[in-house]
Amino acid sequence: EPPDTPEDFSCQTQDMKRVTCTWREGETYLYGENSPRYTLFETSSQNTTLCKASCSKQCSCSWDIGQQWIWNVTLTVENPLGKKAATDVFDVNHRMYPTAPFQVLADCTDTEITLRWNYKNNEIELFCQTEVVQPDGKVELHNSSVADSKHVTVRGLRPYTEYAARARCAAARHFWRWGEWSSTLTTRTSEGTPSGKLDIWREITPVLGGRTVTLFWKQRPSFQANGKIISYEVTWEKIEDGSKPKSISCSSIYNSTRIFIDNHSYRISIAAKNSVNFSLPSVLIISGATDNSRSIFNTKELKEGQVNGTDDGVFVSWEPRSIYDTYIIDWCNFPRLQPCDFQWKRFGPNTSSAVISSAAFVPGVRYKFCIYGSVANRAFLLEKKIGYLRELPPNLDPIVGKVDLTYSSVTLSWDSYFTNESEPGFVRGYHVYVSPIQGNCNLEGSKKHILSDGSELCKYTIKNPEEKRYTVKHLMPNTKYKIVVKAFTGGGETPIFNFGYIDTPSNSNMLYFVFLLVIIPTLVAAICHWKMEWVKEFCCPVIPSPNKSKALSFKEFKIDSEKVLKINDCLPDKLAMDGNAEAQKL
Repeated sequence: EPPDTPEDFSCQTQDMKRVTCTWREGETYLYGENSPRYTLFETSSQNTTLCKASCSKQCSCSWDIGQQWIWNVTLTVENPLGKKAATDVFDVNHRMYPTAPFQVLADCTDTEITLRWNYKNNEIELFCQTEVVQPDGKVELHNSSVADSKHVTVRGLRPYTEYAARARCAAARHFWRWGEWSSTLTTRTSEGTPSGKLDIWREITPVLGGRTVTLFWKQRPSFQANGKIISYEVTWEKIEDGSKPKSISCSSIYNSTRIFIDNHSYRISIAAKNSVNFSLPSVLIISGATDNSRSIFNTKELKEGQVNGTDDGVFVSWEPRSIYDTYIIDWCNFPRLQPCDFQWKRFGPNTSSAVISSAAFVPGVRYKFCIYGSVANRAFLLEKKIGYLRELPPNLDPIVGKVDLTYSSVTLSWDSYFTNESEPGFVRGYHVYVSPIQGNCNLEGSKKHILSDGSELCKYTIKNPEEKRYTVKHLMPNTKYKIVVKAFTGGGETPIFNFGYIDTPSNSNMLYFVFLLVIIPTLVAAICHWKMEWVKEFCCPVIPSPNKSKALSFKEFKIDSEKVLKINDCLPDKLAMDGNAEAQKL
């Protein structure tokens, strides 16, 4: 393609002796001998070539200005396909582009930095600008208020903080553009008095003759060390008699210490110290051991409530009281270790719940949270909570110690389940699983439970964790069953592997019933068959005895000892006459 008109064509000077023109090259897709050729000449005298250039690295062309200040220059670009030109008219005094300042130095106080530098071409009046980069990346620009000033003071900085700074300059009378930046100088403000207070807390342990108090401290978000902390100063004094305070100094590598106090009330203060001064002291008051107010010594009156874990931590709530200006929750990150990495967190007076989170929290570990209310630097224990980030199944199954069997039921009794702090969850109850060795289980009152291998069990749920006895009914007599008792938590229960086995006895009542219905009639039938003739003669004689007739059983038919039937009392169905001699006689 033919060349395009050079873009961004401009000229400038850095020393008022030599002018450099720059531009941006367009694409022609021609290379080698056919590449674009650039020529710079004075417009009024095209025969006077100022310079020739190519754009191998950058598009620029320079020449000495001599005593001429006003220039009208033309830049031409051509290749075998065409030619284009661009012009620039300028006063050298108005095209000053200063070189970068050098020898940049800094003088610092705790809140100010004074930057100093030098630059060439002292005959040119310049004013300069500094750039200060804050630790958070925020950039601030500061201009010098006086021309030819070679320093600037930046105020309102944080003590003992690292800043990055650099400077650049421009012509004071005819500003055209800022010059090049100096190299970056990294400097730190000096130390200052620590600002804010430490966040302090305590753990109290009753001992013979008094109490051991473990003091903890950490920096609040509002606390600024303003230097390197050298030590922490701990002071305690008895409130009642105004005795002389005691104090110790702890190295900056520690965040806790332990002191002994008697059973009186004490005022304890802790302050941080750097090379300049102390911070304001943080104060807490420990009430006397004989105070009627709720203290560390009557915590047994408080029942531990249960709290639940969430995706973000452990959710803890408490009943708010209007008399307190602060609430504190403390806990141990590693409750099974000593030291346990004691932690605490403060909340405002309008807060009644919080999610306690820690990177140290793991599932299956029980954490204990103590909730305090604080007013006038005195803290009072309000509630105690225990909970898990996430509950896991129990470590062990209940041990069944006694089995009482009948032909249709089994009563299982197990020992009290060992539910201490090492348990991976709160035991919510028990499941009893029963199934015959052969066939599926369909016992009344149970639910079907399918194992991973596809086998079926009858499942009974006991929701009272204090229950230690259960009776499974509606079993079949003389049948072998497999049975197991499992404890479950909020995290479920462990897989079922080991069963116990029982054999229900035969039903004795059923045998007696069978005996009555089957054995005795069979025996009677056998006897009757054996004495058939006697039974027949006794029960159904060929000639029945008149005395056995029911018709002769009435008193009026008796004469002396014999029974007599009067013919005239009978109503025969029919009458038959017999003509033989015996009949005639009768």
